[in-house]
Amino acid sequence: MGFAMYGICGWFGTVGDAATSEAVLDAMLGDCGGPRGPGGVCVGVGMGQLAALAGPAGAERVFADAGVLVAMSETVREAGSGRPLGARELVDLYREHGAALPERLRGSFALAVIDRENRRLLLAVDRIGARPLYLVRTGEAIAFASRLGALRRIPGFRPEIPRQALFDYLYLHMIPSPGTIYAGVEKLLPAQAIGFSAAGREARFYWQMPYQDDNHASFRDLREEFRTLLPQVVARAAGEGQGVGAFLSGGTDSSTVAGTLSGLRDKPVSTYSMGFAAQGFDEIEYARIAARHFRTRSNEYYVTPEDVVESIPAVAGYCDEPFGNASIVPAYLCARFARFDGTSCLLAGDGGDEIFGGNERYATQAVFERYGRVPYLLRKGLIEPAAALFPFGSHITAVRKARSYIAQANVPLPDRFETYNFLHRTPLAEVFDADFLASVDADLPLVNLREVYGRTASQATVNRMMHLDLKITLADNDLRKVSQACGLAGVDVAYPLLDDDLMEFAARVPPAMQVKGARLRWFFKQALADFLPQEILDKSKHGFGLPVGLWMAEHPQLSDLAGDSISALRRRNILKASYIDWIQAQHAGAHASYYGVMLWILVMMEQWLDHHGH
Repeated sequence: MGFAMYGICGWFGTVGDAATSEAVLDAMLGDCGGPRGPGGVCVGVGMGQLAALAGPAGAERVFADAGVLVAMSETVREAGSGRPLGARELVDLYREHGAALPERLRGSFALAVIDRENRRLLLAVDRIGARPLYLVRTGEAIAFASRLGALRRIPGFRPEIPRQALFDYLYLHMIPSPGTIYAGVEKLLPAQAIGFSAAGREARFYWQMPYQDDNHASFRDLREEFRTLLPQVVARAAGEGQGVGAFLSGGTDSSTVAGTLSGLRDKPVSTYSMGFAAQGFDEIEYARIAARHFRTRSNEYYVTPEDVVESIPAVAGYCDEPFGNASIVPAYLCARFARFDGTSCLLAGDGGDEIFGGNERYATQAVFERYGRVPYLLRKGLIEPAAALFPFGSHITAVRKARSYIAQANVPLPDRFETYNFLHRTPLAEVFDADFLASVDADLPLVNLREVYGRTASQATVNRMMHLDLKITLADNDLRKVSQACGLAGVDVAYPLLDDDLMEFAARVPPAMQVKGARLRWFFKQALADFLPQEILDKSKHGFGLPVGLWMAEHPQLSDLAGDSISALRRRNILKASYIDWIQAQHAGAHASYYGVMLWILVMMEQWLDHHGH
């Protein structure tokens, strides 16, 4: 179901005898989405086994000749020609290009190649990391799977949870790649290829966003190219089949995708929108504006606290790892609503913010970055001493703000992004059990952020921030949210705004056109000024935000579920009881929405641990 319909799994090496390996592969394939048979195709030769669960198109996604086995999660396209490639064609391309095969591919995919002749394994995922692939070395094999749970079927695998993984989750509300919840297991990073051979292991990035800081193309030319590309990428994502609909939150991205899809179809396109009966959260009116403007077949569903209570165990049980983004619940309910309506594939608008300068912090951080351009001697010799020593400065609003601004501006990017992180607002010794804290590296999440930020092929701050968000905000968070929500609901999902061609185009948009002063998505909005409704062009970003903090405080059943989860979490000796008490007290007070975020993070961690037998 969902992206699990396109799962792959297997190993390189040996897993028991023939009977054992057959049983293990069957079990792994079941964990990737269903039983082996008409929907799953398995092949094996001397040095390895692999499988693909791919429905009627299974034969297109797994193939073996005398010496090479290939499995891929989806049909891909060849770079340059754009022709669709099945597994048989991939074998030929691999023989021609070897380890450079991923450079020849486009589309969303997870890929495994077992080269028996040369005793090699090649694993890769697509450029944006839309399709996951997990990897572990165990016994005499290197095992891999699209779903983390499938690796637990490998004989001898021990699902041990390192404390670092829990710390990383509490810091970032998910576990960023390449780490996972299990010790010894990694997940491939976007655009990463990993090879194993007698020479050892080689991991590399076969692609990165080709930013052009100094592109002098005119707005008119870029707009024309963009408007030509948009229907192409949406058409490619939608395919020619029936049963394709679109998420519609009423934001610029989902409206653009839904509107473009409508222009490609003779009949009204089905769109699906979520509403919330909570003041400040319900923005369904914008979805209605878009639906009327593009004449879609609009479908609306209002999420209730009862829906959340029902969904929490299902979401926690389905997710590969603990996942704290609360909007996975409405995303799941929306996808399930669409499936009941007869839709088999949804187009999602994710990615537009990260390639066209749409996240609020891009403008905010630009304000802080300006301080760094003030001459050093002026900053350190005059401005900062004056602010620090100003008489009664702590009682003067302007001075307090100046001090706060200077303090934040002096924190370099990307560390400054985490200034307001819950785990920076309270000393860690007051948050975590002493033994737990002593066993983790508290700086590791920031090390992860710095590595991604540092390898951006651009010196422009907005490009460097977008590059970081492509991984942390998008691949590690939003794509995981939507893909798993759709997988649980039983529908497929595609991301047209993350098409390879559109991403490469976006990389050529000059940074000054992406964000103009405080105006986010300047190029995107100007290029679509005659296409999108003005109300949507003017609105701020929201999406399927869930009022979970308010509902956990007000709804008895949801409050009880949260309370039971927190009680169970206390017994794990991860967090200090006093910190949990403080979070619960703050949530029960006047800041239910704000502190409800951290409470939800804790609840979903405990729910995941419980549902996965830990």
